[in-house]
Amino acid sequence: MDWNDVRVFLAVARQGSMRAAGRALGLSQPTIARRLAAFEAAFGGPSLFDRLPDGLRLNAVGEQLVPEAEIVETAMLTLERRRAAASPALSGTVRVSTGECAAGFLARCLSGPTTTALPSGITLELVDELRQTANLVRRQADMALRHEPPEGGDFYISKAGTFACAVYRRRGALAGGWVTYTDEQAHYAPARWVQRQVEETGQPVVLRASSMLMHLEAIRAGTGRGVLPCYVGDGHPLLERLTPPIPEIAAEYWIIVHRDLRRSACVRAVIDWIKALFAEQRDVLAGAI
Repeated sequence: MDWNDVRVFLAVARQGSMRAAGRALGLSQPTIARRLAAFEAAFGGPSLFDRLPDGLRLNAVGEQLVPEAEIVETAMLTLERRRAAASPALSGTVRVSTGECAAGFLARCLSGPTTTALPSGITLELVDELRQTANLVRRQADMALRHEPPEGGDFYISKAGTFACAVYRRRGALAGGWVTYTDEQAHYAPARWVQRQVEETGQPVVLRASSMLMHLEAIRAGTGRGVLPCYVGDGHPLLERLTPPIPEIAAEYWIIVHRDLRRSACVRAVIDWIKALFAEQRDVLAGAI
């Protein structure tokens, strides 16, 4: 039996469709269909899923296979992590799961205002992914950079640093209204802070948008004022800062790596690089202008 067929079976079971499983594994839908058919054929050919209009659902036979398939998955992922950790070569791709703010900081530091260099043989792959624990355990990412450390799991955890945030507007613009996050993101610390300002000042919300890039573009255009990381706002020639850094919405970041992978030469090099960046760029991140 091919381990990749087992992996596809579990992905379809978890995602509920071949298309979603393909997105999760980075495979085409025909490949998913072929591997799923091979897995079903290994058990005599009966379908392990009910084909429904809205996707695939495990039937009773398929549900009985999930626990054993997950045991196989755990064993294979452990072997894959330890194989990766055994290589001494400083070459290959290291996939980092993080949000757009930290990803933007890392991307600009690859060749931007820093004296800390990533080894030339390593390719950094940045993915905006929120399920930090699941993607680290299942090798969908090699490491994560997150606001909070996980409560459990076999992880190496180290605090990287803090991003200060402040209010910005287009230089010279009135920009009395606020740019903030969507209602679904109202629990975000910056969104809660902006909502209090709206209630206290009576200034309206002029735009709700789900990403920091959208906020930046709207603020840059003069649509309104809004919260941005200081490393973004302070370096932008069209923006001016309206407040000091706001302590209650400062964003802490933690490096999270599965302990098996921490011994990987490439992963260790990226951990050291990120720590050095946060230390070297401490004043920029703190908004110390």
